[in-house]
Order: sequence, then structure tokens, then C-alpha cells
Amino acid sequence: MKHNVMDILDIVGQLADLKAVDSKNTLAIAVLIDLLIDKGLFSRQEFVQKAQELESASLAEIIMKRRSELRTPR
Repeated sequence: MKHNVMDILDIVGQLADLKAVDSKNTLAIAVLIDLLIDKGLFSRQEFVQKAQELESASLAEIIMKRRSELRTPR
């Protein structure tokens, strides 16, 4: 498949835009996490533990757990 220079430049531009958005989203998430920790809603250790737990779980396991939590009255 042959691409012309304009198509390639367009793709590169789109990738640059995605990178910029990703960077801003990452910063926003980091700020929110720090604010929540500063306000005492959870500790950094709790955050790391939960992140490791979710990282090791499959997407299906996470969805099933969330669904069961929604069905269980608190």
C-alpha cells in the first residue's frame, strides 16, 4: 500500500495530538491522586496496592467484581 507524503504527515500530526492529550490526561490523574491522598481519602500505599491488584487482574475479573459490588447493598 503506497501512501503519499500528505497522508503520512497527517498521521504524524494525529499521533502528536494524541501524545499531547495523553500527557495532559496523565498529569490530571496524577494531580487528582495527590489531592485525594493529601485529603486523607486513602494513602499512597493503599493506592499502590490497589493498582497492583488491578494490574494483575484480567479485565473480565475486574468487571465481574464491580458488578458484584453494585449488587451487594452496603
